[in-house]
Amino acid sequence: MYLCGLDIGGTFTDCVIVDDDGRVVSAKAPSTPGDFAEGLMNALGAAARKCGQPVPALLAETALVSHGTTVGTNAIVQKRGARVGLVTTRGHNDVIHIMRGSRGLDGREVRQVVHIPESRKPTPIVPKRLIRGVSERIDCFGNVVVALNEAQAEQAIRELLAQDVDAIAICFLWSFLEPSHERRVKAMVQDLAPDLFVTCSHELVPKWGEYERTTASCLNAYVGPVTTSYLADIERRLAQAGYRAPLQITQSAGGTIPVEVARRSPLLTLDSGPVAGVMGSRHSAGAMGYENVITTDMGGTSFDIGVIHGGEPAYAFRSKVHQYEYYLPKVDIQAIGSGGGSMVRIDEVTGTLRVGPESAGAEPGPVCYGRGGKVPTVTDADLVLGRLNPENFAGGAMRLDVAAARRAIGTIADRLDMDVDACASGITQIVEFQMADLIHKATIQKGFDPRDFVLFAFGGAGPAHAGVFAAELGVAKVVIPQRATASVWCAFGAASVDLLHIYERVDIMASPFDLDRINALLESLRRQAQVQLVADGLPEDRHRFRYALDMRHKGQIHEVEVGLDEAPVGRQEFERLHERFTALYERLYGSGSSLAGARLEIVTARCRASAATPKPSFVKHDGLTGEIPSDARLGRRSVYWPRISGTSGSAVTALPGRIETPIHDGHRLVPGNRLEGPAVVELETTTVVLHPGQTLQMDAYGNFELFPGAVGGGSVH
Repeated sequence: MYLCGLDIGGTFTDCVIVDDDGRVVSAKAPSTPGDFAEGLMNALGAAARKCGQPVPALLAETALVSHGTTVGTNAIVQKRGARVGLVTTRGHNDVIHIMRGSRGLDGREVRQVVHIPESRKPTPIVPKRLIRGVSERIDCFGNVVVALNEAQAEQAIRELLAQDVDAIAICFLWSFLEPSHERRVKAMVQDLAPDLFVTCSHELVPKWGEYERTTASCLNAYVGPVTTSYLADIERRLAQAGYRAPLQITQSAGGTIPVEVARRSPLLTLDSGPVAGVMGSRHSAGAMGYENVITTDMGGTSFDIGVIHGGEPAYAFRSKVHQYEYYLPKVDIQAIGSGGGSMVRIDEVTGTLRVGPESAGAEPGPVCYGRGGKVPTVTDADLVLGRLNPENFAGGAMRLDVAAARRAIGTIADRLDMDVDACASGITQIVEFQMADLIHKATIQKGFDPRDFVLFAFGGAGPAHAGVFAAELGVAKVVIPQRATASVWCAFGAASVDLLHIYERVDIMASPFDLDRINALLESLRRQAQVQLVADGLPEDRHRFRYALDMRHKGQIHEVEVGLDEAPVGRQEFERLHERFTALYERLYGSGSSLAGARLEIVTARCRASAATPKPSFVKHDGLTGEIPSDARLGRRSVYWPRISGTSGSAVTALPGRIETPIHDGHRLVPGNRLEGPAVVELETTTVVLHPGQTLQMDAYGNFELFPGAVGGGSVH
C-alpha cells in the first residue's frame, strides 16, 4: 500500500508517493492558479507514471492521501475571499475595526510603530455595513444576563442575506463559556439559508480575547466558501480517479484533519504546507538522531523557517494575517517573500537593489522560463551565474533561456554601473542575507543559539542557497534530506504526519492551584477529543493524548505553554509546575527574569489528541564508499563565485570570478561519497551549490550533508 502526500505552492505543485519499503517517488507540475485541482492531478499523474501505473491503479492501492492546500492563504493574500456578514453583541459592532489601537498595532513590531507610513490599518475584511449587533449578553462567569433577542437576530440575518453575503460569522461576548446564543443564531441562519457558510466563534476558537476571536471567526468565514468548494472538487476528482479512503488535509498545528473538519474550519489550513515540511523534518531528524533542527524551505514564492528543539517543533498561539491577529495553536512558521521567483527591482528612492517580496509565480514565471516574464528573478540570477543547467531544469521538462535572463539582469546592471555577473551575484547575496536575518530573529528571539542546531534545507531553491545563509549563521551542518525528495519535502511531510485535533478551554485560576480542578478540566478535554477520534473511525488503541497548560505571572498578559507528562496530573508533577514554568520563562526572557515567589496563573488548558498514521521508513545503507562513480561526473561548467581564494605573489586574495567548476549527477552519487567545493550537484528538481571551501558528503540514509565552513575559503583549481 502507498502513502501519498500532495502540496500546492505558489509556483509548483508537488506529489510524493511512498511504498511499503520506504521507497520514495516524487514529481512536480506547475501550479494552476485558475484551477488548483488541475495542477494537483497533473502532479499525481506524473508520479503515477514514475511508479509505472495508471492513476486509478495507484490510488486503488493507496492507504492515505494527505493534502496541503494554499487556497485559503491565497484568498486572503489576493483579497479574493467571500463577502462576509458578522452578527455580534450589540454595542460591540466595531471591534474588528478598532483592532489593537489607532493603527492596528500591538507594539511588538517596533519598526512599524515608529514608521507611520508603513502602519496603516488594513482594508476591513468585513465592512461596517455588513455588521449587525444583536441584544444578548453572557457575563465573564458564563451566566446569561440578557437573553438573546431572537427577533433582532432574525432581522439581522435577513438584512445580511439581502446584501448577498456569501458567509456569516457569529461572535458574541464570552460565548466560549456559554455558547447557547451562538448556537441558536447559527440554527436560524441555517433555516433561512441552508447552503450558506456559517462560522461560530465558540466552535473555532473557544478562548478569551474578544478582538482575536472575532478576527478568527471572520477570517474563517472569509476563506470558507472558496476552500469548501475547492476541497469538494478535490474529493470528487480523487474519487473519480479511484481513491476510496478518507482524504486528509494538513493543518497548521502539525498534523492532518479529516476533510469534513477542514471544510468547517478552513482557517486551520493556513500555512499548512510549510508546517508539513517541519513535521517531515521532525520525522527524518528523529531517525537520524538530531533533536535540534532549523528547517528552511525556499520555493518559488517564499522562504519559510521552523524550529525543532528537543525533538518537538516550536509552537505559536498568536497568528497574524494582514495585521489581523487571532488565537489558534500552530507550529511556528516565519516567512518572507524570498524565493526563486522573487522579482528584482531598483528602489527608485535609494537607488539600491531590492529582491522580493513580489514573486513572478508560475505564470509568467522568471524571464528564463520564456512565458512572458519581463522582470528578472533570483532564478534568472542563478542561471546567469552558471549554477543551474539550462538543459536539465525540472528533469529536462523545461529549457531555460540564458540569453533572456542575461538581458533582463543587464538592464538592472546598467543602471547600477555593474557588469551582469556581479549584479547577478549581488541579487543572490541579498536574498541569502535576508534569509539569514530571518533565521537569526526566529531563533535568538526564542532563546535559541543557531550554532546548536542542524539546518535542514529543502524546497526547489533551498539547496542552491543554503551554503551561504548557513555559513552566515555559524551552523556546522546542513542536511539536504533524501536528495531529490528535498525539493518536494512539504509533500513528503504531508505523507508522514499523524491525524491531530486540538482542544482548548480557558479557565483562569491563580496559585496556589487546585489539583482536582486542573484534572477535571483536562478530563473534560480528553472526553471531547475522544468523541471526535471515534467519529473519525479510529479505534481507541490508536488514540494518543498530550496535555499542556498556558501559564503566566499574575498581572502579565503573555503566557508560556508548560507541557505535562501525564493526565491526570500526579502530586509530584503538580508540585513542579512552578519550577517548570520558571525554566521555560527564563529561556525565553533571560536568566533571572522570572520573579521568585511571584504568584502564577493558569489561563488555558490544552489537549492534543492524535492517532498515528503509517510512516515512510528510511533505509540505512551498510557499506559506505569514498569512490565516486564515473557516471556521476558530468564534466565542468563555467560558474561565477563571489569569493575565490587564490594567490597573487605572496599574498592570499579573495576575489570574485568565473572558474570551470565540477558538475555531478546527484542521483548517481552513493553513500560515503565526498565532494570538495567549488562544485555543483544536479538533481532532477533541485540543485546543490557547494561554494569554495565547503564540503558535501552523502550519509548512510541517502541525505546530503553540507559543511558550510567559511564561504570562499577554498582555492581555484
